[in-house]
Amino acid sequence: MNTLPTPSDLELAHSQGLIELIRAEILAQGPMPFSRFMERCLYAPGLGYYSAGRTKFGAAGDFVTAPELGSLFAQTIADSLMPCLRQLGPESDFVELGGGSGAFAEAAMRAFSDARTLPRSYRILEPSADLRDRQRERLKNAFPDALFNRFEWLDRPPEDSWRGVLFANEVVDALPTTRFCLREGEVFEEHVVVSSRGEFEYQDRPADALTGAAVRHIERDLGSPFADGYRSEVLPQLPYWMQAVLGSLEAGLALFIDYGYPREFFYLPERDEGSLVCHYRHRAHADALILPGLQDITAFVDFTALAEAGNQAGFAVAGYASQARFLIASGLANRFEQSSAGADEVGCYRLAQEIKRLTLPGEMGEKFNVMLLARDLPEAGLPPGIADIDQGFRL
Repeated sequence: MNTLPTPSDLELAHSQGLIELIRAEILAQGPMPFSRFMERCLYAPGLGYYSAGRTKFGAAGDFVTAPELGSLFAQTIADSLMPCLRQLGPESDFVELGGGSGAFAEAAMRAFSDARTLPRSYRILEPSADLRDRQRERLKNAFPDALFNRFEWLDRPPEDSWRGVLFANEVVDALPTTRFCLREGEVFEEHVVVSSRGEFEYQDRPADALTGAAVRHIERDLGSPFADGYRSEVLPQLPYWMQAVLGSLEAGLALFIDYGYPREFFYLPERDEGSLVCHYRHRAHADALILPGLQDITAFVDFTALAEAGNQAGFAVAGYASQARFLIASGLANRFEQSSAGADEVGCYRLAQEIKRLTLPGEMGEKFNVMLLARDLPEAGLPPGIADIDQGFRL
């Protein structure tokens, strides 16, 4: 922690409130599964990282997402999804999971409006009351009432049948993950306990049936068992989560963008400490037990598991590619030309830097991947050129 910026007294007081909440639960109920600890750290009402009011995105926050770099990302994604909206007609809806600062929604809605391909509604499923307020204020200031009134905020995924597009950028990595390890061939699950000094520390305990089955499924798929001592992450609840968010989408597309790998690369033998990453003021580290409520906690995504969960929910994988390949195939260069036309030297430089961050292998270009899941959608509704870049064979 001494390599990280020092939190303010106010931040430390906020974190202490969450520490006491988690500590009391552990003392009352026993060792806490890491997935529960991560859920408390991120989403505890009023105290969790995403539930409290601290700035999270951009230069003043802890990390930068693609929509925060500028409008090119959202515009290009919107372009790729317009064939689906046109195919499904004016009754189609757009659902964004986790709207962040509202930057994506603003740029995407402008692109839809300019192309006269507006969804009937633009719904944002946002569990954070603070972020919801920020999104609403931003979009209210950005659009006339006729467009702003198309926005809706959801507390839970749509329950009634609908048609359209579901979009999730950097959402799956923030799902509370289960941490497992192997000991003498047996599966153990990582828990959090309170030490004699009153501090949080890890403790491995025999895994329950659901976690054990999930790990054994991975081993069978990989064709070999994990070595003793191997530690990583798994999302046993992913199929249930996918059914919850996609079950009512009767026709359309779901587009997921996140950092991660196909399974055979996710669980490489040398990646034996997993992929857990924490972010605090643009510093990345792996200690999830410090600064509860002040830092983001994420894990890379097993895209093979995402495809399996999509299949179980009734969707087919319509495309899988790196973010760079997908954005380029979807017309990123055209969007750059349109935005840079008439821009001054500073503006052109900013746009060029945005392109680099989005596409270079050392930046987001290869680290992030795009998965398209489709149900009851004609081929004409898919993003143009997706078949040419599809790397679904890697899953």
